[in-house]
Amino acid sequence: MLLALSSVNEGYLTYTRFRALQHFSSAALSVLSTQSLLFAAGLRPTPAQATAVSWVLKDGMQHAGKLICSKMGASMDSEPKSWRILADILYDLGTGLEVLSPLCPQLFLEVAGLGNFAKGMAVVAARATRLPIYSSFAKEGNLSDLFAKGEAISTLFNVVGLGVGIQLASTICSSIQGKMIVGPLLSAVHIYSVSQEMRAAPVNTLNPQRMGMIVADFVKNGRVSSPADLRYRENLLFPNQIIEDAGRVKVGRLLRKVFRKPSKLKVARTMFPIEKFLINREGNWTDMVLEHSATGEDALRGWLVAAYASMEKLDSASDEEIMSKAYEKMEAVYPTLISQLQRRGWYTDRFLDGNGCRFSF
Repeated sequence: MLLALSSVNEGYLTYTRFRALQHFSSAALSVLSTQSLLFAAGLRPTPAQATAVSWVLKDGMQHAGKLICSKMGASMDSEPKSWRILADILYDLGTGLEVLSPLCPQLFLEVAGLGNFAKGMAVVAARATRLPIYSSFAKEGNLSDLFAKGEAISTLFNVVGLGVGIQLASTICSSIQGKMIVGPLLSAVHIYSVSQEMRAAPVNTLNPQRMGMIVADFVKNGRVSSPADLRYRENLLFPNQIIEDAGRVKVGRLLRKVFRKPSKLKVARTMFPIEKFLINREGNWTDMVLEHSATGEDALRGWLVAAYASMEKLDSASDEEIMSKAYEKMEAVYPTLISQLQRRGWYTDRFLDGNGCRFSF
C-alpha cells in the first residue's frame, strides 16, 4: 500500500505512520462522541447504531462552518501545515463538545450545533491543505498515485479505529465518566500524530516563514537550506513570527500603513525602480510590500536587501546609502543563491504570502 521510498521525498514514511495513527484515534473518538450525542438527545443506541447515525449528524451547523472557513483559502496555501494542525484541533474541540453533551441535555441543540460548526471548519481546512502536503512528497510525477495510496491508508485505519471505538463504547466508555477519561487520551494521540505528520512533510513552496529561514541561513552561514532541512525548524503554531537573522522583515502590510507620507513612498519607488518590491525600515522591523505580479524570486531579492541593510548601523550612513550597499551585495550573491535554491527543490516561481496586501501602480 506504500509507495517505494525511492519514488518519494524524504519524510514520507514518517508522515504515513503518523497519518495512520491519526485516523485510527480520530475514528475511535468519533464513535464515542456520536454515542454521547444520542444519549443527550434521550436515545439509548447501541455502539453500532451510533456509528451509522454519525453520518447523519454531519449536516446543519457544519455547513455554516464550511462556508466561513472557505474564505481563508489564501492563508491555507501559505501555511498548509499550520492550518492542518488547526483543523484537527477544531475537529477534536467539536468532538469534545459532543462527548460532553449528556451533561447538559437541555442545551443539546446548542452544544451539538457548536460542535458541528467547529467540525465543518475543520473539514474544509483539512481538505484544502491535503494537496499541498501530498505534493511535497511527489518526486517522480507520481502525485495521483501518492494521493490514492494515502487515502487508502486513511480509509483502512479509519475502519480499524471505528472497530476499536465500538469496543470502547461497549465497555469502559459506556458511561460519561469513561468517555471523559478515554476521550482526552485519544485526542492527545490524534493531535500529536498530526503534528508529527506535518513536521515530516518537506513543503517546497516559499512563504514568509520559509523565505526568512532561507535568507537567515544564507546570510549567517552561507548555507542554502533544502525543504527537508527546514521542516523540523518551522514554527507551526506561530508561523508569522519575525525572524531576527533575516532582517526582521514583515510582508504584506497595507501600503498606506507602511508609507504614511507620500514623500517616503516616492523615495522608496525611486530607490529600486526596476524591482517589484518596496522596502521601508522603521521601528523594530523592516516592511516589504510586493507588487501584484511579484514571484518568489522577487521576494527573495527584496528580502536579501532587507537582511543586508539590517547588518549596517543607521548612524554610520544615511538610509539611502545603506540600501544602496545592501542592493549591491544582493546583486552579487543572488544568481548563485537562486540557482542553488532551485537545485535544492524549491519552487521559486511564486511567493505565497497568504492574505498579505500587494501594490499596483
